[in-house]
Amino acid sequence: MKRLKITFNAPIVLGFVFICFIVTLLNTFSMGHITQKFFMTYHSDLKDPLTYLRLFTHVFGHDGWSHFIGNASYLLLLGPMLEEKYKSTKIFEIILITAFITGLINYLFFWNIALCGASGIVFAFILLTSFTGFKNGEIPMTFILVTIIFIGQQIFDGLTVKDNISNISHIVGGMVGAFAGYNLNKK
Repeated sequence: MKRLKITFNAPIVLGFVFICFIVTLLNTFSMGHITQKFFMTYHSDLKDPLTYLRLFTHVFGHDGWSHFIGNASYLLLLGPMLEEKYKSTKIFEIILITAFITGLINYLFFWNIALCGASGIVFAFILLTSFTGFKNGEIPMTFILVTIIFIGQQIFDGLTVKDNISNISHIVGGMVGAFAGYNLNKK
């Protein structure tokens, strides 16, 4: 009988979720100060080097354990399949691009809103997943339905619900995932 072993099957996704876990743990011990200083993007002085760092690192910070668990669940569910299909380098690029674009849009257009969390990346993964069966010249029905359901809900919520959720980062993340899914699969 062959022995079972644990494999590190999706190093980028697992590493990303592990960093988010550590940051959330540090945030708990620091009563929010760590996240606010290093893992949350907001309109800050352009002379401050942390302003540029936070455009990328805001995706590691979460507003508590339920926020982290919600994002980590989706990342761990979708990420390994995507990393297997597209390889670690592409998934890393998608995470970086999503972090930068969502951070930059928040900085430029939402001056009074601080942004943290991996929700934009979650939405990028959701839309990217709907392209896994894509063939050139076809638009998968799953992509259409996922777009209508997930992005439509974000637009609706953004217009009608006043909460602490950044619907724009979900929409932008979804657009990054859709763009990446189309370009990675059109060959």
